[in-house]
Amino acid sequence: MTADKTDAERIYRLWDEALGNKDLEEALALYAPDASIESPLVQHLMQTKDGIVQGKDSLREFITRVFRTNPPQRKRFKQGFFSDGRIITWEYPRQSPDGDQMDLVEVMDIAGGLIQHHRVYWGWYALNVLREG
Repeated sequence: MTADKTDAERIYRLWDEALGNKDLEEALALYAPDASIESPLVQHLMQTKDGIVQGKDSLREFITRVFRTNPPQRKRFKQGFFSDGRIITWEYPRQSPDGDQMDLVEVMDIAGGLIQHHRVYWGWYALNVLREG
């Protein structure tokens, strides 16, 4: 495994742990200082027109809100990831062993061992959860 693929696997594992533990500092430590997150959730939680937050201060505020407002449908069942060492991606499918969960796809651009750009794509079930508040 190359160093880049090692970074991707490390980020995949540590990001999931930080999400599960709602550990803000551990999550932020995985992002570059000028990193960005793009997601419909940005518009919803930050009350902005654009779905993008950039930089550690904005990431701190956004991730704090994410951890504070995670609905019960936001489970973490997944079946591995794909990476070329530069990009890492995985799916949270709607159907999980414990019932329906928010269907999301995570895509992260990795450089220098840190997340540079993080994009979250939402499926129909996840969007319904967001609409219902």
